[in-house]
Amino acid sequence: MKEQSALPANLVCLSHLRWDFVYQRPQHLLTRFAKQTSVFFYEEPVLDGNEESFLSVSQREENLHIVVPHLQRGLNEEQIAVALTALFDQFIADFDLEQTLFWYYTPMALTYTAKYRPKAIVYDCMDELSGFKFAHSQIRVYEQRLLEKADIVFTGGHSLYQAKKQYHENIHPFPSSIEKEHFAKARTCDEAPDQMSIKGPKIGFFGVIDERFDLELIRQLATDRPDWNIILIGPVVKIDPATLPQQPNIHYLGQKSYNDLPNYLAGWDVALLPFLLNESTRFISPTKTPEYLAANIPVVSTPIRDVINPYGNQNLVHICSCSKTFATAIEKELHSQNRTEWEMQVTDFLADISWDKTQLEMTSEICDCISEKEKISIAS
Repeated sequence: MKEQSALPANLVCLSHLRWDFVYQRPQHLLTRFAKQTSVFFYEEPVLDGNEESFLSVSQREENLHIVVPHLQRGLNEEQIAVALTALFDQFIADFDLEQTLFWYYTPMALTYTAKYRPKAIVYDCMDELSGFKFAHSQIRVYEQRLLEKADIVFTGGHSLYQAKKQYHENIHPFPSSIEKEHFAKARTCDEAPDQMSIKGPKIGFFGVIDERFDLELIRQLATDRPDWNIILIGPVVKIDPATLPQQPNIHYLGQKSYNDLPNYLAGWDVALLPFLLNESTRFISPTKTPEYLAANIPVVSTPIRDVINPYGNQNLVHICSCSKTFATAIEKELHSQNRTEWEMQVTDFLADISWDKTQLEMTSEICDCISEKEKISIAS
C-alpha cells in the first residue's frame, strides 16, 4: 500500500447531498479522509432571499469544512450556473491545484468546475442518480463527461460496477460498509424513550422515506398484522406525506441522529428493507443491510440485487417479494428460539468489513492512480 502522505493536501468534494442530512457513505468516508488531508464538502446551492450570492463555510472537525453556496431565489438555470461558477472561482482561487483532489458525487457540479485541472479527479458513483425522482434532465450527459474526465471511479455496489465498468478503465466496486462497534451497541444499550412506550413486536426501518420506499407493502403488513408495530425512522422527501399509510400500528418517529440509532435498534425484533423494484432502486446497495446485521437483528428485504447477492445467497437476509411472504418471514423470526448458527455466519461475514478498511483501500487506489499519472507526465 502507498504511504498515505501521497494524498494531495486538499480534497474538495462536490456533493448533491447535505452533510447534515442522513449520515451515510459520504460522511463515513470523508471524516476518515479528513484525518489525512483537508476536506472541503461543497454542497449544492441553497436558494434564499439574500440580494447577493455568497458562500457560508463551517468547520465540523479539525480538517473538515462544509461549504454552502447561497443564491437568490428566482434565478433561471443559466443564471444559477453563472452565479455558481463565480462562487466556485472565488472559493478555489487560493488552492494549489497540484495539491488538490476533486471528489465528485454529483456530475452536475461539472457545470461550474469543468475548467479546473486538479491533481486527480475521483468519481464516487454511489447511486444511479438518473433514476431518481426529479433528476436533472441532463444528468446522463454530465455523467458521461465526468467519466471521461475522472482519473478513477468508485461505485457504491457490485451491480452499479457492472453497469459502469465499460465506461472507465480504472473503476473499482466499494459496496456499503459499516462501523460494527457502533451498531453492536444495540445488543446492550437502553431502548430510546420515545420507542419504549410502544408495546408488542417491533418491526423497524431507518433511512430516507422517498420514491424508493414501498408504502403499499407497509400498509398491507400493518393491515394484516395489527398486533405488530411498524417503526419507521427517517425523513420523508420527494413524496407527498399525505400518501403515507396512517394506521394505529405504524409509528413515524422522524429523523434520528446516527449516534442514536443503536438505541432504536435495541427494541426491534426484525428489521426491514422495504424497497420498490424500479429505476431508482435498480443499483442501490443499502448501507443499512450490514448495520442491521451488526445489531444482531434479523432482516427481511425485497429482492434488491445487491441485497440478494451476497446477503440473500448466504442466508443472512430473508428475500421476499410480497407482503404475504414478508409476513411469513417475520413470523418465523419472531418465533425463532435459536439463532446461534445465523449469528456465527453474520459474525464471519462482517469480520473483514469496515469503513476504515474501505477508506484505506480507496486511498491506496488513489495514490496508485496519481503515481501512474506522474510517470506518464514525466515520460511525455
